[in-house]
Amino acid sequence: MNSPLPASPPPRPSGSDGSVRLTVLAVACCLLLAGCSGDGSSDADGASGSGDRMKVALVTHGAEGDAFWELVRKGAEAAAAKDGVELTYGSDADASGQAELVRDAVRDKVDGIALTLAKPQAMKTPVAAAKSAGIPVVGLNSGMDDWQSTGVLEYFGQDESVAGRAVGDKLTGLGAKHALCVIHERGNISLEARCAGVKKTFTGETEMLYVDGTDMDAMSAAVTARLQQDAGIDEVIANGAQFALAAVKAAKKAGSRAKIATFDLNKDMVGAVRAGSVQFAVDQQPYLQGYLAVDALWLYRTNGNISGGGVSPVLTGPAFVTKTNVSDVARYAANGTR
Repeated sequence: MNSPLPASPPPRPSGSDGSVRLTVLAVACCLLLAGCSGDGSSDADGASGSGDRMKVALVTHGAEGDAFWELVRKGAEAAAAKDGVELTYGSDADASGQAELVRDAVRDKVDGIALTLAKPQAMKTPVAAAKSAGIPVVGLNSGMDDWQSTGVLEYFGQDESVAGRAVGDKLTGLGAKHALCVIHERGNISLEARCAGVKKTFTGETEMLYVDGTDMDAMSAAVTARLQQDAGIDEVIANGAQFALAAVKAAKKAGSRAKIATFDLNKDMVGAVRAGSVQFAVDQQPYLQGYLAVDALWLYRTNGNISGGGVSPVLTGPAFVTKTNVSDVARYAANGTR
C-alpha cells in the first residue's frame, strides 16, 4: 500500500459547533521538538506553519470513568505534551455516537484523528470524510483485522486473537477444564476475538457469557448465577481489570472454587495478582497505545513517517503479568501509567 506524504493541514476555522463535544485535555508548552534543532527553518508550531499548535482528536468507544481508557488518555496526553500538540478527547460506547464525534473532529478541521475500531463498519464513512478533508487518521486498541479496510493510516494495539490463543494455552498448562469467558460489550470485535482465541487453543470447554458492562451489579449477579448453576466451571476469564475484580467477589458469593484470570491491567489488578486472588493479567499496554497514536500523527505531519509502513500494525501486547513478575510493573501502575 503506497501512502502519500502528508499535505499541509487546512486552515483553521474561527470556531466549530463540533468542538463542543470534545473536551480539551492538554495544551502543551511551546518548546516543540520540531523547532529546537537545525538552522531554525523548522516551524516550532508543528506541521501547520501558521503559528497555531497542531490539533489532534482522540476518539474512543470507552465508557465514562473506565480506568482502562484513563490509561489510554494519559499516554496520549504525554505524547501531546512532548510534541506540543493540542489534544482533545471524546468517547462514546455507542457506535453511532462515536462516529458523530469523528465527524465533529472533521468539521473542526483538526490536523489528525486517532480512533478505536471496536465497531469498524460504523467508522468507515467518518474515516472517509476525514481523508477527503486531508486529515490523517490512525487506529488504536480495537480493529486489528479491520484497520486497513477501514482506511486508517496506521494501527497500534494488541492482536486480540493471538492474545486469546495464548490465554488458552496457559489455561491448558494450568490444568483448567471449563472456562467461562465473560464478554461485557456485545458486538465488540476485540472482546469476541479474545474469547474465540481462547476457545481455539484451550483443550477444555470454553463458554461465553454476555453481560452488561455498564452495570457492574448486573454483571456480578450474572457471573454469580452461572457459577452457582455449574460447579464444574473452574476458570473465569474477564475482559477488563474491573470486571475481573467483580468476578472475584462473584465467585466467593457463589461458593465457587473457580479461579479468575483477565485481559488488561490497572493499579488494583496489580494488587490482586500480587495477592493471588487473580491468577494472571494480559497487559496490552493502553498507555503506550495512546502515546504512540498521538506521536505517530505528529511524526506523519512533521516528517511524513508511517509506522509499520502502512502495511503492518505496531503491536503493544500481549504480555502476561503473573505473581512471579508483577513487581516489575507495580511501580509504574502506582504512577497510573500501567
